[in-house]
Amino acid sequence: MCPPELLATDLSGQTIIVTGANSGIGLIAAQQLAKQGARVIMGCRRIPAGSEAAAEIRAAVPGAELEVRELDLGSLASVRAFVEGFLADHARLDVLLNNAGVMNTPQGTTEDGFETQIGVNHFGHFLLTSLLLDVLKASAPSRIVNVSSCFHDKAQGREGRIHFDDMHYASRPYDGWEAYAQSKLANLLHAKELAKRLEGTGVTAVSVHPGWVRTNLMRHSMPDWLQTVTRPILRLMGMIEPWEGTQTTLFAVLSPSVADQSGAYYSQLGIYRDKSANKGGWPLRSPNPVAHDEAVAARLWDVTEQAVAEA
Repeated sequence: MCPPELLATDLSGQTIIVTGANSGIGLIAAQQLAKQGARVIMGCRRIPAGSEAAAEIRAAVPGAELEVRELDLGSLASVRAFVEGFLADHARLDVLLNNAGVMNTPQGTTEDGFETQIGVNHFGHFLLTSLLLDVLKASAPSRIVNVSSCFHDKAQGREGRIHFDDMHYASRPYDGWEAYAQSKLANLLHAKELAKRLEGTGVTAVSVHPGWVRTNLMRHSMPDWLQTVTRPILRLMGMIEPWEGTQTTLFAVLSPSVADQSGAYYSQLGIYRDKSANKGGWPLRSPNPVAHDEAVAARLWDVTEQAVAEA
């Protein structure tokens, strides 16, 4: 759990972007950061859902400084429009929380032709981050926090690796869990490569595993009604509630110690190939050897940068 003193830190004057802020841990994180005085920009795919979430936060935190802005990470045009609008209205950005994501979706592609999971989870966030790097540098010390997953290691038995030969399943059978593992590994590698490229700028980049959290991220794997009926059993199996699942994210955003650990991976309780890692760690060394392969991280950066430029 995040130390209480961090949750009492005054964030007045800070501007924080939270993607996917209308539900799950994004909503809880946005509420907590607003409670601490930050101006929170809620990047949401659906404005009505974002507005409803903002109203919920304001009911709990009167006077919360919130802005709901449209952001569809499955559309690079939407990402560019979001950044253009943000920069027109704001001269500083203290934290970019790349929280939004999808999991184990049916086979499909984004508006720009990327496989849905890596398209939303990685490519959209990569472009968003790249377009905001100048303002993050100008606002330093600042942070980028990518929400990854313990499934970057293994997801339901599928090993996490970047399939450079066919990243978007154009010529091989689609596997939803394998695609999810690939996308979450990409989130971790993105943070590591960012840390390397941003060394000396005052911008810290890390990735986190929030835990197995009860959110609508599971909607493609388990319907809501089944989650509700089996909640006591799922809780015994390790599922945690959104507030608990937000702890690692909040620690990564708030703790002064994180500034000395750029590129690190912070993990809540998880499921890893090495059972000794299951208890988590702030930070934790990933058991997946690919997570430490600098050549793979650099290649992923180059491939992604070229793809979003051409899309």
